[in-house]
Amino acid sequence: MKKDTSNINSLENEAIYIMREVAAQFEKPVLLFSGGKDSITLVRLAVKAFYPAKVPFPLMHIDTGHNFPETIEFRDRLCKELGLELIVRNVQDSIDEGKVKEESGRYASRNILQTTTLLDAIEEFKFDACIGGARRDEEKARAKERIFSVRDDFGQWDEKNQRPELFDMLNGDIEHGQNVRVFPISNWTELDVWSYIEKENIEIPSIYFAHKRKVFLRDGMIWSAEDEVVYRDDHEEVIEEMVRFRTVGDMSCTAAVLSEASTITKVVEEIRDSSISERGARIDDKRSEAAMEKRKQQGYF
Repeated sequence: MKKDTSNINSLENEAIYIMREVAAQFEKPVLLFSGGKDSITLVRLAVKAFYPAKVPFPLMHIDTGHNFPETIEFRDRLCKELGLELIVRNVQDSIDEGKVKEESGRYASRNILQTTTLLDAIEEFKFDACIGGARRDEEKARAKERIFSVRDDFGQWDEKNQRPELFDMLNGDIEHGQNVRVFPISNWTELDVWSYIEKENIEIPSIYFAHKRKVFLRDGMIWSAEDEVVYRDDHEEVIEEMVRFRTVGDMSCTAAVLSEASTITKVVEEIRDSSISERGARIDDKRSEAAMEKRKQQGYF
């Protein structure tokens, strides 16, 4: 039975239009790249938007130092294969310079520390538009974002002061010191992203597929036990399970899910049947009801 791809084609066309508007309206855009499925999808869309010319902006990764090794390997290989410029800035440098303080304890994460490193990098390169893979279906604060979301000269976001976006008209006018966060796949769902990956036969990191992994259980969630980055109490027993990761963040704040989905088609089927948000496996979103919104107000992507 032939699949109906009309919705995916419509979303792709919208995202390509947004990419081209960014290139037309801004002087120094950058695509923020994490090595996750959403930013990999953005890369495919950018390549399509400007083909046969090269993608006219670099990729930038804010590296916490606590990323999954599979993700970093994939990031470097993808950029090399496509001939893309990659900028990497490290949270560890911000820690060493005393700009941020490392958290400690069982729920310690560097995720929130990325904000300072990101804002410093935006200032360093004078980027006026940062393209990211956030989607409205992921989390309540992200549902409030516009496609062109203006940040003030401190990098902060005011959810009560946003521009209307009517009839696909995107206003890139900003004042000196401001920058814009751009979300080309804002209207996509997790299932849309996976359906696009399947349709386009896009390669993604192996951690998205079910595989045997040493893990331990905490707070009803499944944590990787394969790296000392993830804090584990002595009484927390290491077991081996068939798991995969639905979202890619720091190892210290991203839990796995039990799964037998070892192919893209099986992942699509699993997501279609799931009643739990992919962000349900991110402990950093559970610190408070408004955790994401507070981080965005401070400059988080």
